[in-house]
Amino acid sequence: MSRQFDIVVVGAGASGLMAGIHAARAGAHVLILEHMDKAAKKILVTGNGKCNFTNEKQGIAYYHGKNPAFVLPALRQFDVKETLRFFEELGVYPKKKWEAYYYPASGQASSVAQSLLLECKRLNVRIACNIGIREIKKTAKGFSFHTKQGEFFSNCCIIATGGKAAKKTGSDGSGFLYIEKLGHKLTDIVPALVQLQGKQSFLKEIAGIRADGKVSIYIEKEKIAEDTGELQLTEFGISGIPVFQVSRYASFALSEGKQVFAMLDFLPQLTEEETRDLLRKRFLCFAEGKNAAQALLGLFPDKLNAVLLNEAQIPIRKPAGECSTEELSLLAGKAKALCIDVTGTKGFDNAQVSAGGVDTSEVNPMTMESRLVPGLYFAGEVLDIDGMCGGYNLQWAWSSGFVAGTEAASCCMAGNTQCM
Repeated sequence: MSRQFDIVVVGAGASGLMAGIHAARAGAHVLILEHMDKAAKKILVTGNGKCNFTNEKQGIAYYHGKNPAFVLPALRQFDVKETLRFFEELGVYPKKKWEAYYYPASGQASSVAQSLLLECKRLNVRIACNIGIREIKKTAKGFSFHTKQGEFFSNCCIIATGGKAAKKTGSDGSGFLYIEKLGHKLTDIVPALVQLQGKQSFLKEIAGIRADGKVSIYIEKEKIAEDTGELQLTEFGISGIPVFQVSRYASFALSEGKQVFAMLDFLPQLTEEETRDLLRKRFLCFAEGKNAAQALLGLFPDKLNAVLLNEAQIPIRKPAGECSTEELSLLAGKAKALCIDVTGTKGFDNAQVSAGGVDTSEVNPMTMESRLVPGLYFAGEVLDIDGMCGGYNLQWAWSSGFVAGTEAASCCMAGNTQCM
């Protein structure tokens, strides 16, 4: 294998493969270094193996970081239409679900991964796995890479090593060590799109329940974020897409030692007053011969009924008609705001992505090039950008990878001395 390349990409995940492909399409001689035994491992598990690879709805509202607007130049250069066109050219026909979510028509994440790898092969992009990088250095002529397979050299370097989520797929945070040694600052890094742990004893009683509702995250008694959808209740805490969407805020607050709790609303379509009226009708007008638990039958899952009644201090077998207005008001309050003290997250290994990373103030958003180290580029989750569930993190990988690869190749092909 050659030891000298125009561009070395570190990381063979979504953003790294995208960067390598577009650098090669622009004429660059490209090597991708991967420390795992094969490329694209994280893509294979995306969307439970089905790979929601983009979303028609875009904008800074769907991305997070200290400066979410950092995503806009890249998204303009390589938007959803370009993403769909790119994958269709590779043979991945898009299938739209829920009006905005795109999946491969095959229903398999492996289609996306294999198509990227086949394109790399067609373009003669070298991928070296099990590489074991020891050190990355900036040199007078570019970059040197000391690995267990020897030394490699390049004019430009693109770091696309991902964050710290899902270590078994290769995102173990090792890329951050190289980045810091090259002089870049990192923002705090925490798990995101992750389950939250709680301490309430009733969690074991309602484990396994899936119920539509709203979750609101409070930090030091101030509501910070909320989302609505199917909530999943577990013996350790709360899960489901709405929980994932707000989890980053809880993660950061917990890392700072702040008090965090979640409020679960199981009737988000109703106000608290409307909920009280509903319960009064169910208990006092339409519950003849029923006890309190039976009066709730059909409104919430049975196991949840028992917990809500217990939290409202209403005996399950108490005749429904004997429940007082005060008791029903308290029950309505619990149905609208069941409190979970959040004690932690399920950690990086269970997170879909990590939040935080390379400080975007040190990176040019138009080119993805470092403002500190000429010829050094970044792509994907390694930057302080994380997206919501729904294909946003992959769209960021495609867009930032395209920009980094194209710009790095342009720099190398032009022989720009500032890049070397």
